[in-house]
Amino acid sequence: MSVAFAGNSTSGSSREAGPLRVMIVDDSVVIRGLISRWVGAEHDMEVAASLRTGLEAVNQLERINPDVAVLDIEMPELDGISALPQLLAKKRDLVIIMASTLTRRNAEISFKALSLGAADYIPKPESTREASAADTFHHDLIQKIRHLGARLRRKAAVASPPLAPASPAPAARAPVVARPAAPAPAANALSPGALSTRPFSTQAPKVLLIGSSTGGPQALMALVTELGPVIDRFPVLITQHMPPTFTTILAEHLARSSRRPAAEAVDGEPVKPGRIYLAPGGKHMRVVRSGADVAIALDDGPAVNFCKPAVDPLFTSAIDIWHGAILSVILTGMGSDGMRGGKDIVAAGGSVIAQDEASSVVWGMPGAAANAGICAAILPLNQIGAKVNRLFAGDRS
Repeated sequence: MSVAFAGNSTSGSSREAGPLRVMIVDDSVVIRGLISRWVGAEHDMEVAASLRTGLEAVNQLERINPDVAVLDIEMPELDGISALPQLLAKKRDLVIIMASTLTRRNAEISFKALSLGAADYIPKPESTREASAADTFHHDLIQKIRHLGARLRRKAAVASPPLAPASPAPAARAPVVARPAAPAPAANALSPGALSTRPFSTQAPKVLLIGSSTGGPQALMALVTELGPVIDRFPVLITQHMPPTFTTILAEHLARSSRRPAAEAVDGEPVKPGRIYLAPGGKHMRVVRSGADVAIALDDGPAVNFCKPAVDPLFTSAIDIWHGAILSVILTGMGSDGMRGGKDIVAAGGSVIAQDEASSVVWGMPGAAANAGICAAILPLNQIGAKVNRLFAGDRS
């Protein structure tokens, strides 16, 4: 269900070398100035343009020819959600990151933007005078630009292989065939043949844990549509890297997609089968023993792996409750969150499934788990649901 990249345009395609060209579109001169300074300070990116309205961006797109656009939602003349489809119509492979303040309306619009082809979203701080908020915005935005831009270039490189030499190849040599559907591996990733997997746990899983980040909302909504039999019989707990308000909207989308109860977890509530528990934005979610029951424990501690909520706290806390009877799934996302917790789960006797690179928006989190050798399976998104159902039904292969 990922819609991050619709394909390669026939004109104005992204360059395969040189800095990523970033177009900043925001009606706030302060935000434009901040982002311009941040982008300009990075060795692998440059400011292609700094514009005030979506209309300017649409009208000047061919001339600017950016790789990535940071697009504000609320602007005069033409707002971000209206400019988005027009920009993609002109350049289908443009990476668009939506930017908005943390309001329910903007969260809803951001989710709509993902369905229309935006690669990702980022929350803007209410005030850039708050140092911690500005630092988080700075870190997250630069990482999103870098990783999403790099993925675009890898896809372009695979889709447009170098031309064959003019002289005929020796008869014994097989022709080179490009396979556009599979992006080139990341610089730090092993080739598919080198990735090793381990056997699934012999213990029957009693809980499903899922971690995700960039590209996660689309992946989660696709996955939960297939997990009804599991949700009905076992607890399902999800940590998605996402700020407050956005997790409220995501929980509502997950409830609609799964046709099962889904909500932000509440501190102290019992963990039961039949519902999806989503870590609320800005809080780490763990599980603890509460008498004979299992309960949610939320905390406001420091970020883990630059994230809050983070996946590792959920994964590691579950071991004290379910020991090795855990199945964990690591979906698309930047960074390596979930890998350390996944290692602990495997050491306790549980299992880890990672989403494969070709179906991931960013193969950071699942790639870290895969390269660590802790996965029992590395699967395309559209195969994970069926595999999870079989494992909870008794299959151990």
